Amino acid sequence: MIHPTAIVHPLARIGADVRIGPYAVIDEHVRIGDGCEIGPHVYITGSTTLGRLNKIHAGAVIGDLPQDIRFKGDLTGVVLGDENVIREHVTVNRSNNPAEPTRLGNKNFLMAQTHVGHNSIIGNEVIIANGTLIAGHCEIHDRAFISGTCLIHQFTRVGALCLMQGGSGVSKDLPPFTIASGNNNVCGLNVIGLRRAGISSQERLELRRLYHAVFRASEPFRQILPRLESEFTSDKSVFFLNFLKSCKRGFSGEKKRSAESTTTD
Repeated sequence: MIHPTAIVHPLARIGADVRIGPYAVIDEHVRIGDGCEIGPHVYITGSTTLGRLNKIHAGAVIGDLPQDIRFKGDLTGVVLGDENVIREHVTVNRSNNPAEPTRLGNKNFLMAQTHVGHNSIIGNEVIIANGTLIAGHCEIHDRAFISGTCLIHQFTRVGALCLMQGGSGVSKDLPPFTIASGNNNVCGLNVIGLRRAGISSQERLELRRLYHAVFRASEPFRQILPRLESEFTSDKSVFFLNFLKSCKRGFSGEKKRSAESTTTD
């Protein structure tokens, strides 16, 4: 199952039924779970662990050094869950300290030439299209869909079931269930994503009302928060508000809203 031109360190741990393609390089501290497929010219390094049934396509680089000028050369790593698809020339950098590995969950699909920066965390069933750049210390929550050539600033969070339109960028947190358009702007709820996730029509209607109450209010978010918490009490609404309450960078808002009304201060 290992091509004769591949270079696999004798101390690397390779599971059962693993396929390793031509000219791939697997370094010493790498662990590869059962049933993984490693394509040609793939480089896996650092203290990197792959779960089961991951497919890594040609030219991908997993676990190389973080792009962080403060990095001191510690043995750090990347942790992948199960059944991820990593397409051609994707780069996933390892973390800048051993306590916080870069992490991907299960069943994620990273398309060609995407980049995941050091210490970032990708949830489950996330789709990231071609050419998207995710900086260090970001969080991409479950079932987000990030279109091609999007930009995500370091320390930024993208909430669950978000949709980022192609070429959009965020340097403020993107609230769950919303659609990002342009730079730090939202343009509505990801209704199709909510339907596919099995969110009921009643819950979607409440989320729509909550969306309007948050993004079209004339008062700052912190000022209207007590009223919102008493009025919107479904599980999804509480989840949405808890995300906004935990924002440290502020959150993206509709274009017509002022900067003051979309910060959490």
